Amino acid sequence: MKTIEIIGYKRANLGKKESARLRTEGYVPGVLYGGDTQAHFYAPVILFRDLVYTPDAHFVNLNIEGDEYRCILQDIQFHPVNEMILHADFLELHEGKIVKMSVPIKLSGTAPGVARGGTLMFKRRALQLKALPKDMPEHIDVDISSLDFGKSVKVSDVKATHYVILDNPANSIAVVEIPRALRGKSADDEATEEDEVEVGEGEAEAEA
Repeated sequence: MKTIEIIGYKRANLGKKESARLRTEGYVPGVLYGGDTQAHFYAPVILFRDLVYTPDAHFVNLNIEGDEYRCILQDIQFHPVNEMILHADFLELHEGKIVKMSVPIKLSGTAPGVARGGTLMFKRRALQLKALPKDMPEHIDVDISSLDFGKSVKVSDVKATHYVILDNPANSIAVVEIPRALRGKSADDEATEEDEVEVGEGEAEAEA
């Protein structure tokens, strides 16, 4: 897994007013935990671009005024309207210690149902994994090349290697939905076939 560099600065004041001031100046307030003590810091929002707006998961090398920590982004808060990053939580990593992490899903292949006019619905874009840091993948590949109309790939279909998937195995990851036009057409065709059978039977009775 790739590593993103974040350079931060220690925070002297932890109040809401100070956090708001930092955001207006282009910084993100954050906290690092998982070590002996928590470290409160702030970092330029531009450094979060390659960490947050990416299809892959990453490790982070967090440098707080010369003190370096290997960690992961554990949680991030966004403004509900303008999507500004409000706060970021980081978890320090330790060799040999298992961590939990949300890892993005990447779909591969072409679903036959989509080629026939169906709609691919992406139900789950990430899975929660538990693994040693060295075994944590950047993303999870999910093959959809067998999905026809009404078929889905579930969490239980993902072959886990060196990690444990914490999501419910019955949850769907992707499903191919049948278009309304095709569903309607199928229903009409069935109704027509039934009418033809009834007419045929009536003619047979009349001839008798």
